Amino acid sequence: MAKNVKELLAEANAAVPRLSPDEAVEKMRSGDVLVVDVRDPTEVQQTGRLKGAVNVSRGMLEFRADPESQYHNPAFQKDKVILLHCASGGRSALAGKTLQDMGYTAVFNIGGFKDLAEAGIDTEPA
Repeated sequence: MAKNVKELLAEANAAVPRLSPDEAVEKMRSGDVLVVDVRDPTEVQQTGRLKGAVNVSRGMLEFRADPESQYHNPAFQKDKVILLHCASGGRSALAGKTLQDMGYTAVFNIGGFKDLAEAGIDTEPA
């Protein structure tokens, strides 16, 4: 049966743990993590990004995360903790579910860029 976006988001939110900004900072400090901004490049250009984050637009995620893809980004390693964010948390939830389906096990949705920046997480220009 076909699913609508509301159902897809509900499944993703149920599968991918959501962290508060404080919990995200704790994870960032605790070890080898990859912070992934799944917003489109034009959004990142307008607002900047979290310091050290890798920008991989939602549409390219599978290609960057798959080691067998010619577009693979070696920053994606299945033994790393992956922290995903977008503008509000929806795309990052969907991206997290996709990464789980691809075999990534430590995947977390850290929500929206604005909330993270307002919580004091360091940002940098795009």
